[in-house]
Amino acid sequence: MKKTLLKIGGVIMTLAFAFIAVQCADKNEKENAEKKVAVAEKKEVVLPNYRYVDGDSVLAAYILAKDYNEEMLRMQTNFDNTARQRENAIQAEMNKMQQKMQNNGYLTEESYKSDEQKLVKMQSSAQNELAKMQTNMQNAAMEAQKIVNDSITSYINEYNKKYGYDAIFFKAATLFIDDRLDITDDVIKGLNARYNKEKK
Repeated sequence: MKKTLLKIGGVIMTLAFAFIAVQCADKNEKENAEKKVAVAEKKEVVLPNYRYVDGDSVLAAYILAKDYNEEMLRMQTNFDNTARQRENAIQAEMNKMQQKMQNNGYLTEESYKSDEQKLVKMQSSAQNELAKMQTNMQNAAMEAQKIVNDSITSYINEYNKKYGYDAIFFKAATLFIDDRLDITDDVIKGLNARYNKEKK
């Protein structure tokens, strides 16, 4: 009987220790969870006073930049079409000269030289025209880039007057930056709202 009581007492003691251990573990887990929440809340409160903008996203969504991009594509298409037309005209003239030569159409050296000079003039004229078009395209692209960049910079300066950040970076200038500092969507909305207002 004594042995049985001792066994029961031992079992009760074991259960009591197990219960206490479980209580302590639960308490520790609860304390750890509370600490993590406190740390997370602390991090949210202490954000640095700077923000960033994703430049690629701005250029992809800013209507002014898209309009200029479409204009550049039109100029490129026009250049390609003109280059193809001039090339076809020169090729047709060369074929005509070759056929004339095969059919003994050149009775004098002067008539051959006259056609040859015509071909050289066509080639020179095409080269000059295409070079001029290319220069115009490059100038237009640089001007468009300057206008878009100036527009973004002036808007960000205007935007910052409202919020008073110490700095606003382009994301590309950073190796890592917290997503909570991203103001790209705000900037895109503001840029497009201002642009649409100016267009009206």
